[in-house]
Amino acid sequence: MTTQQTVKVQLVRSPIGTKESHRATVRGLGLRKLNGVRELQDTAEVRGMINKISYLVKVL
Repeated sequence: MTTQQTVKVQLVRSPIGTKESHRATVRGLGLRKLNGVRELQDTAEVRGMINKISYLVKVL
């Protein structure tokens, strides 16, 4: 049995006024409200999404 690595992401800045693709990335990560936290699988795809909106989120 293998355990999946996870990463916690918190939305710390509002996506209002950002590019539409960045807002879609925030929603794709499952983040809805400010200071909302999601625990996601640590994959290359998720890391790329976090990197794209790094100025909006904080990795816990």
